[in-house]
Amino acid sequence: MTFTNDKAIYLQMADRLCDEILAGTYKDDDRIPSVREYAVMLEVNTNTAVKTYEELARANIIYNKRGLGYFVTKGAKKQILKARKKEFMEQKMPEIFRQMKLLGINKEDICNLFDQYNV
Repeated sequence: MTFTNDKAIYLQMADRLCDEILAGTYKDDDRIPSVREYAVMLEVNTNTAVKTYEELARANIIYNKRGLGYFVTKGAKKQILKARKKEFMEQKMPEIFRQMKLLGINKEDICNLFDQYNV
């Protein structure tokens, strides 16, 4: 995984795991890789992976079964979708709309482009 400088690595890792849940790689009550496995997979320090899992557990996306590992919480996909949509609408769209206005891009332009990508 290639990390960026705009967000803490453990949060980027949490985003990746959430992406995997959204993509269906992990479903409700599926076991996810252990902290060590995930750290090795992404070539990061184990402490960073621990922070990632703690963050996701705090957000109720995953839960720990003592001695068995971490699992996806029931309804996690729906919860992630809701949070990501809210974040997108409140944080990304205002800047997109500002740029559209500056560049003279209208709704029709966007609808046409959307149709091209949604074949």
